[in-house]
Amino acid sequence: MPRGQKSKLRAREKRRQARTETQGLEVAKASGAAAAGKPPSVFGERPENLPAAGTPSTPEAPEGATGATAVSSGTNSAENINSPKAESTSFPKGAESSLSEILNKKVVLLVQFLLQKYQKKEPIRKAEMMKFVIKQYKSHYNEILKRASDHMELAFGVDLKEVDPTRHCYTLVNKLDLSYDSALNEYEHMPKTGILMIVLGVIFMRGNCAPEEAIWEVLNMMGVYAEKKHFIYGDPKKVLTEDLVQLKYLEYRQVANSEPPRYEFLWGPRAHAETSKMKVLEFLAKVHDTIPTAFPSWYQEALRDEEERARARAAARARTAALASARSRARASTSSQAK
Repeated sequence: MPRGQKSKLRAREKRRQARTETQGLEVAKASGAAAAGKPPSVFGERPENLPAAGTPSTPEAPEGATGATAVSSGTNSAENINSPKAESTSFPKGAESSLSEILNKKVVLLVQFLLQKYQKKEPIRKAEMMKFVIKQYKSHYNEILKRASDHMELAFGVDLKEVDPTRHCYTLVNKLDLSYDSALNEYEHMPKTGILMIVLGVIFMRGNCAPEEAIWEVLNMMGVYAEKKHFIYGDPKKVLTEDLVQLKYLEYRQVANSEPPRYEFLWGPRAHAETSKMKVLEFLAKVHDTIPTAFPSWYQEALRDEEERARARAAARARTAALASARSRARASTSSQAK
């Protein structure tokens, strides 16, 4: 290959890595803030055993956000996470660098690593995470992995699942089935899952129909504004009122007889098909570092929804079995008459 062409390819790869790593740093900062918990009173009911608004839900949550912010401002995002220079830049040697700060930065680097693997559709192996990210902090592997996994779930709505316990291989699984048009690039639409899960939760908790201003009240608390471009979600208003509506995850309609016109959101048919009230409640409970039963009334509604879904599935199976039996009898009757 000519030298000039090789240089162009290397430059293109460096730019791609810079975009991915910058995104990883910003994701960790945003999801670290989300992990600190938001006032549940916005939803109209305070879950049991949850700290008051403004109180960290876990001791490490605000620390994680602070550490991510520090890395975001102090790390050259254009450097490859596997390079010695990136490691030395991100992890200053000295008495002022505490273990907690180092672990925060390791979490950010692991988020970058997971994003790169997801984008390239490559398997995620523990051995590579240890070699390229964890390094000499092997005894803290489980803590770093869990916190990075939480960041991915809260920011992107994807779960880190172990698919091969023997070889310790993992994969990132979207919390929705993503059965929409396969021509769409899943990586490009991954950020929408996180904001969608939050919006579906607000709709559920507002009686299955939420006024638009209630949606933005919650999103504003997360630093997401209708009029302002967001580094993860892009144009949030377009994502909610156009993209996710076209994909049939949300319904966006004018409130009847409203003057001036007001709008409201409902779950779309794909949201009903690909997730459930229980899954959304579990997601929101994790955001607040609690459990679904901490939201008693919504938990009961989610249980009723699960029972209705189970009955619907059983009825569908019964109809399928009845149709198959009827076809079998019809074929047997036709064969008997032919003889």
